[in-house]
Amino acid sequence: MHPERDRVALRPEQVTIPPGHPWNRLPAIGGAAAVLGIAACAILGAGNPKQFFFSWLVAFLFFLSLALGALFFVLIQYATQGGWGIVLRRLGETVFAMLPVMAALFLPLLLGLGHLYSWSVAGAAEHDALLRWKAPYLNVPFFLIRAVLYFGSWSAIALFYYFGSRGQDETGDPAVSARLRRLAGPSIIVLGLTQSFASIDWIMSLTPHWYSTMFGVYFFAGSFVGFIALLSVVVVAMRGAGLLDTVVSAEHLQDVGKMLFAFTAFWAYIGFSQFFLMWYANLPEETIWYKTRIEGSWLPVSLMLLVGHFVAPFFYLMGRAVKRKGATLAVGGAWLLAMHFLDIYWQVMPTLHPEGIRPSVLDLAALVAVGGCFVGAAGWLVRRQALVPLRDPRLAESLAFENV
Repeated sequence: MHPERDRVALRPEQVTIPPGHPWNRLPAIGGAAAVLGIAACAILGAGNPKQFFFSWLVAFLFFLSLALGALFFVLIQYATQGGWGIVLRRLGETVFAMLPVMAALFLPLLLGLGHLYSWSVAGAAEHDALLRWKAPYLNVPFFLIRAVLYFGSWSAIALFYYFGSRGQDETGDPAVSARLRRLAGPSIIVLGLTQSFASIDWIMSLTPHWYSTMFGVYFFAGSFVGFIALLSVVVVAMRGAGLLDTVVSAEHLQDVGKMLFAFTAFWAYIGFSQFFLMWYANLPEETIWYKTRIEGSWLPVSLMLLVGHFVAPFFYLMGRAVKRKGATLAVGGAWLLAMHFLDIYWQVMPTLHPEGIRPSVLDLAALVAVGGCFVGAAGWLVRRQALVPLRDPRLAESLAFENV
């Protein structure tokens, strides 16, 4: 019925990085950045270990959120049987394939649990009734077991979908797409639950007396915005480098822009809902988290998130022309990527510096170290694969996609 879907629409040489192309240097660039960042962390962190662990946590959560957002993106594409995003799916697969790398980058945090989480210190619950009540959940052995569960489930889902898609490039078997589509729904449920609990463990429990039933959704919203922002920057950069210029059209860019616009509004809706309900109820165990963030020099950061993460990009991305032009879409994506980092920083750092924002060179060193590992590993994968799923049965449909 659809013979165009049964043939290979692209040749491998059309969608791979050719020898001598500058993008082949990504692994070396990422590796060099990682070495420099780790060396700086080792030198500077020796004199200020508490700051190091908080800086590493911020950098870790930022790149982890991008990988989790990528996994959500790909699973949603399968679950909804979307056609437009097939040409972009391999980029998402490459990013979420970094989840095993992120598991390794989580290990340094285990050395600093006492610096990060007050509840993990021996005897912390002896004179604190609330910590005693939460002790069956907030204890170090169970915390570690949950971390293994999170990374195990994320890595299993990610590698299953990554190697399934890569294998289809070789076999062209349409049953692969059908199998991945059937499992997308259950995988989304597993991912949603584990990501929510991971955000509770690694961010909320920095303030163990705080309560919120919406924080998991808030972290998901930020993760998804972060990945779509990254996708908009990377795909435009690839088009500019001559890698996807004949594959990804303005029609695809427009849909990326629409998702970026929509989930920016969703992030703002969840963020405001959490804040409004807590502030209106005026319960100390809920408002303590926000109280720190609207005092001192944290207040301008909170206002910057309001304006920079929602108001400005909302109006900027509203127009159709902005989303269809690579340069303007990439500007919006780069801006929101920076705002997503600021959002992670704002969630974590007031625990260390409740008196006000105090940027540290360790923040930059940790970001370079973790980012270098992330970029280096992703660049290594990009060199070894086609940039689109070559034999997906609906690839031709995706290539011909047009907005109505």
